[in-house]
Amino acid sequence: MSNLEINSNTPQTVKKIAAQLRRVGWAGFWLQLILAVVSSLIFLFALPFASTGATNPGTGGSLLFAVGGLLVLYGSTYWSFRYVIISRKLRNPDLRPKKAETIKIVRWGLLSSVLGMGSSVLGAESIAGTLLGKSLSSVTSFAVFSPDALSKIIQPLDIFIVLANTHTITAHFIGIVGSLWLLNQLNKQG
Repeated sequence: MSNLEINSNTPQTVKKIAAQLRRVGWAGFWLQLILAVVSSLIFLFALPFASTGATNPGTGGSLLFAVGGLLVLYGSTYWSFRYVIISRKLRNPDLRPKKAETIKIVRWGLLSSVLGMGSSVLGAESIAGTLLGKSLSSVTSFAVFSPDALSKIIQPLDIFIVLANTHTITAHFIGIVGSLWLLNQLNKQG
């Protein structure tokens, strides 16, 4: 019997949960992985070209929180793949984890996504505040053209950083929704 075959003695509720874990795990894994890679590429592209001025959203706490959220996203992506692994174990009576153990793993996945989203949202708040400051100061900077005035204008690079962080937040949201749905399904199975 292969790992993917479902044992005929497996209870119907366990088969249902295994299928749900597999679907949510694969969907979460691929969606989060794609968004994490896109965010990483945008950060890798944008940050070397970002100016080092204090008014750039790619510096300081903004960057720390945004990249922190991105790093946690890679862990959350792995956690989504763990749901697929649990799904496979549920099909084998010798490897089948207890319901409490499965719930604990899903809760850790949820916690990971919540922490990552929190970090990313703090980064977004900091980035948005910096961009607001740039937009307000650029109103008076157009009167005199200077290199300092140019650094106060919102540039496409600034928007790239916002986009990368938004992808990270979206990916964590996907992880949160998937984990909450799985917890709901596990709790329904009595």
